[in-house]
Amino acid sequence: MDILTCLGIGLAGGILSGLMGVGGGIVLIPLMVIFLKMTQHQAQGASLAIIMLSFVSMIVYYKKGYVNPGIAALIGVGFIAGGLIGAYFATSLPEHVLKKCFAVLLFVAAFKMMFIK
Repeated sequence: MDILTCLGIGLAGGILSGLMGVGGGIVLIPLMVIFLKMTQHQAQGASLAIIMLSFVSMIVYYKKGYVNPGIAALIGVGFIAGGLIGAYFATSLPEHVLKKCFAVLLFVAAFKMMFIK
């Protein structure tokens, strides 16, 4: 494990997450798979662990009045339930299927953002 590579991936993910509000996983997972040679399962697990740390950048948005705690809490409840369900299914899928599902998600999201108003 290269410490500078890990720090660079974290920096890139943190900057893009804080700047654009993207889920860090959209940035972190491909970088961990490519540069750290992690499996898709390993990268997704690490990304989920890192999500907890995004609380720090959320504080900046909260102080500027951009976070509605009630809405965030309600979505959070659904996120917890959905996360458990999704993690159960993801860890049951073969590596190659999970990787393809993730790639399709990225492609669909990029297409919608580029071409659909």
